[in-house]
Amino acid sequence: MIRLFDTLSGGLKELPVSPSGKTRMFVCGPTVYDYAHLGHARTYLAFDGFAKYLASRGYRLYYLQNITDVDDKIIARARTEGVTPQALAATFTKAYFEDMARIGVNSVRRYAPASSYISEIIRQIKALIAHGHAYTIPGDGIYFDITTFPAYGKLSRRTAEQAEDGISRIDESVKKRNRGDFALWKFPTAPVARSYFRFKKTVGGEPLWNTRLGWGRPGWHIEDTAITERFFGVHYEIHGGAQDLKFPHHEAEIAQQESLSGRPLVDLWMHTGFLTIRGEKMSKSKGNFTTIRDFLREHSPLALRWLTLSHHYRSPVDYAPAVVEQAETESERIASFINRLAFVANKKENQSAANQNLRAEAEAFEKRWHAALSEDFNTPAAFAAAFDFIGSYQDKVFGLSREDAQRVRQLIMGLFGALGIQFPVPEIPHSIEQKTAERELYRRNKQFVQSDRLRNELEQLGYKVSDTPYGPLVEKLWHDPKRTT
Repeated sequence: MIRLFDTLSGGLKELPVSPSGKTRMFVCGPTVYDYAHLGHARTYLAFDGFAKYLASRGYRLYYLQNITDVDDKIIARARTEGVTPQALAATFTKAYFEDMARIGVNSVRRYAPASSYISEIIRQIKALIAHGHAYTIPGDGIYFDITTFPAYGKLSRRTAEQAEDGISRIDESVKKRNRGDFALWKFPTAPVARSYFRFKKTVGGEPLWNTRLGWGRPGWHIEDTAITERFFGVHYEIHGGAQDLKFPHHEAEIAQQESLSGRPLVDLWMHTGFLTIRGEKMSKSKGNFTTIRDFLREHSPLALRWLTLSHHYRSPVDYAPAVVEQAETESERIASFINRLAFVANKKENQSAANQNLRAEAEAFEKRWHAALSEDFNTPAAFAAAFDFIGSYQDKVFGLSREDAQRVRQLIMGLFGALGIQFPVPEIPHSIEQKTAERELYRRNKQFVQSDRLRNELEQLGYKVSDTPYGPLVEKLWHDPKRTT
């Protein structure tokens, strides 16, 4: 049984499964007006690891993510760049997919751009108007009246009055009934000539659609519920996103869908913690962000996934060079152990006897691993179990039989692989192998000065040599501990 923390109830709940046997999960996607940064990576890597783990345990997961390609931020950036909002959104949507591919986020079954679901958005807005939850401000837009949904604020524990502080992307309009009311449909800011033949046009740098509501474009919140209702219906199992989306974005989603259906929008809410820099949330508005692309110029995708999953998904992570170095060091330690196991497993002259305790200890480790991940996807506890198990065999690895070494290697790679963590298979250049063979010859002849000189040369080239009962083992050093980010 897998249990997860539900933000709404404040407690652990069993992983919800629909009557059809599927678990449907929606995670809020990016607003594509710039390159994705490490704060985005933290959320999408956490949910990717979670999705992959569920699949490895036999769960049938349908993972849906939206793409906000219609938004005030896109329009503002497009005007600055001198391009259309559609062109800007297309550029950064492509960049987002490239970034996700590079860091191995591939568990999303469907991406749904908001601009492709205008009909669904219009249907939902018309229903909200018909049921008295929305009102029109001529020349401005159509707004949701939060006073018509008394439960507004239940997710973030904020009241309708507290919504008045407008700390997070609150739609501004002096004509709103309540300051916390949010836009469902935004009318054009510039006059639009009558057109009975064109469904979409751009006026004054603003993308507009000709609909039964008149010319305009959707607000931020309505796209998510329109999209999830299109694919999942009015109720589904899991909604995820970053912690800062609880208010007002997720509150708005709840109000929109539940005011119409009378049912809970989802069974369980999952929220990831912030990625911070010196205690402040990493964000584009603060200018304190590092893009995924910038990170990957100096570090590996493995380091970024490890950095993410070595912290609990709900906990904050303060980004600093030391945190990156720790992620690289820890992942390299596992990679080195796996490499040593492969070295032992491939040695035909290995006549070591089977370790009688190994199977029981491996089973205990695997049980502890799954127990940790089954209790609110506690990846740090799972990693701790792995380090404890590996630590007990670190000095015994060259005494394992070929079969035991292969068994342990497959177990470790399988468990981490189920989280999307793939350890690199080192390729040793022929020139390095030659230097290693030369060093081994010096060592056997007890010419230790020459042997040590070659060892140092190899380390300068990024390779470590270990002397084992089966001969020298060469390993690639995957990062330089002296380097800073």
